[in-house]
Amino acid sequence: MSKKTILLVEDDEMLHTMYTQKFTKEGYTVKSAFNGAEGIELAEQTKPAVILLDIIMPKMDGFVALKKLKKNEVTKDIPVILLTNLGQEEDIRKGKELGATDYFIKANHTPQEVVEKVKEIIG
Repeated sequence: MSKKTILLVEDDEMLHTMYTQKFTKEGYTVKSAFNGAEGIELAEQTKPAVILLDIIMPKMDGFVALKKLKKNEVTKDIPVILLTNLGQEEDIRKGKELGATDYFIKANHTPQEVVEKVKEIIG
């Protein structure tokens, strides 16, 4: 597992590009997936240091993907940060119960704050 590899699972093209550029500038390698199913597959293959996971996506939503990642022997110990527009208390609680390390509401956090959190988690 590379300490510098981040898996970004985000279906919004613009946000995907923005986060990829931000993390690349900070010296990270970014692996990209555009839905939950792809994300799980890539997580198994690349064993990233951290996974940034959107919730509302095609094919498989982030909650389902998170559940599967945490049940999988290969990926269960990888920290997952949910990065979403869902800001309801119940969504946050559900994310944490399913094993998310942290929960970021996109509208409330700058990409820089997300980068700082990732640095904190992977040291």
